Amino acid sequence: MEPKSEGEDRPWQSYHTAYTNAKAGMEGVDKEKVQKVIYEMSKGSKYFENEQRKEAFIKQKIENVRQQRAKLTDKDIAHFQKIAEKKIVELEASRDLTKTWLHTDMDAFYAAVEILDNPSLKGKPLAVGGMSMICTASYEARKFGVRAAMPGFIACKLCPDLIFVPTNFDKYTHFSELTRKVFCRYDPNFIASSLDEAHLNVTEVCSERCLSGEEVATELRSAIYDETGLTCSVGVAPNRMLAKVCSDINKPNGQFILPNDRGAVMIFVSSLPIRKFSACGTSAALTRFNWGMQWSYGGVGLGLGGTHTPEHRMRKSISCERTFASTSDTTLLFQKLADIAENLSNDMQKENLWGRNLTLKLKTSSFEVRTRAVSLQKYISSKEEILTHASKLVKAELPLSLRLMGLRMSQFRDEDKHSPVDPTQKTLSEFILSGSSLFKAYETQDMPSENSGDFLLLEDKNLCELDVAREKEHRCITSEPESSCKRVELGDSNIAKDPHEASLGNANGEIRWIDGYICSECGIELPSGFDEERREHADYHLAQFLQQEEKAHVAQDKVYHKMPHSSPSSRKKQKSSPGGKFIPIDAFFTKGKKNL
Repeated sequence: MEPKSEGEDRPWQSYHTAYTNAKAGMEGVDKEKVQKVIYEMSKGSKYFENEQRKEAFIKQKIENVRQQRAKLTDKDIAHFQKIAEKKIVELEASRDLTKTWLHTDMDAFYAAVEILDNPSLKGKPLAVGGMSMICTASYEARKFGVRAAMPGFIACKLCPDLIFVPTNFDKYTHFSELTRKVFCRYDPNFIASSLDEAHLNVTEVCSERCLSGEEVATELRSAIYDETGLTCSVGVAPNRMLAKVCSDINKPNGQFILPNDRGAVMIFVSSLPIRKFSACGTSAALTRFNWGMQWSYGGVGLGLGGTHTPEHRMRKSISCERTFASTSDTTLLFQKLADIAENLSNDMQKENLWGRNLTLKLKTSSFEVRTRAVSLQKYISSKEEILTHASKLVKAELPLSLRLMGLRMSQFRDEDKHSPVDPTQKTLSEFILSGSSLFKAYETQDMPSENSGDFLLLEDKNLCELDVAREKEHRCITSEPESSCKRVELGDSNIAKDPHEASLGNANGEIRWIDGYICSECGIELPSGFDEERREHADYHLAQFLQQEEKAHVAQDKVYHKMPHSSPSSRKKQKSSPGGKFIPIDAFFTKGKKNL
């Protein structure tokens, strides 16, 4: 019998999930032990199978890139090196070291709030959440490898004495508001990333009060503790990206200052693992590291990030989703859908949002992710309307066992509150403007002479042409069905379940997978075994196509209303009246006297 290799003897060493990634407070954890427990507890589950498929996909991507790299000649490498050097010069020119940004991150926020509310929990391993999922773990629990986003049953295996506390978001929101009052003292335009994180531009505060970034950070941390009784960690750096990384270095209840100096920034960035940057997930970390193409990081590799406070922009979408224990109970699923629709509606009404594109997200018991979208005729925001359309989308997928459902609304009505709820309904101004071309065409025609009997006939004809044009306009407005569901016709086969059958209506006809794994539309790589990822990708392109098609339809509709609808009269031009193109009113009286 052949001896097993080290990899075969310890399969958990190659099993990488989000749960094995270290967070602040997990530096001394036995990583191999944690990996082994997670591997043994997950083995054979649907999640485990899904993670294996994802890992196989990443390895295939790495192998594909290696094969492409092996084909590069010295000339090719020199060419791409010049391109990289040129790009680096361009990026360096954009470097701004004049700003001072601060990122604050509350320490184990949810757990800290619960401990503040119940001091008997202090010093004990604590997890906020339940057996399905943990939202936050205290630093005492993190010493055992317990962390946020980890299933509770795995956390119990790692830490048998773990104490669970249910979530209470009303409580967390209250303390979040208290911290934001403090933030406003230093930057009224602070950027809140979540309930427990925020970016502050303290450049003006430092200048006006002659303080350093370190002094402002110390003062801010003290003010937050006085206001809330909670601790936070702070990072100070020349831009937002670096400030966020710095805030994680001396956790908990600490701070790290990165000087506004290019040399210091470059040394700092080069010393960090790739996973420290929020833009780089597991897939990016593995593939980019194996590619050996550090220059592809662009601004991240040079330590460049945002330095200006982003301008307020109308949000593009708003969503709400819930994870729950896997179930195929239709009644329970629709109850959860109703709760999600209500939450989404409440969030939309708080921001006075009305949307037209509704997207349903489903995650099956096997961790397959599906998205279905519908483009509505009118803007909606109420729970009843959202639930009506969402229910139709769900019914088309049943029977199905689900563990997650979510709804997203997009394509919002303009901030102008006077814009119509139904975008195909014309306003009075639009109606007058669309009809003005008709009147203009009528006015520019040569009028009959005052003695001609054709005047009333001409007037009747133009009025008839105007009525016909309006009738056509009305048909254009009302020709679409009440539910303009270009994406899904419930009860038929128009739902794009198979990416190979998802026709995009473009020159290519449908999505094709070049070499069996490269999307012909965008170039993304998805192997043939990843059916659910391909379906989701096909849905994405189909949604894009429908939005473009709808915009084109609206543009054509506007052009239609700007074009004159009455063709120039073919009758023989007649002499205009002396008073111009309109018949003077006294001409009628003169004509009437002659008849008496």
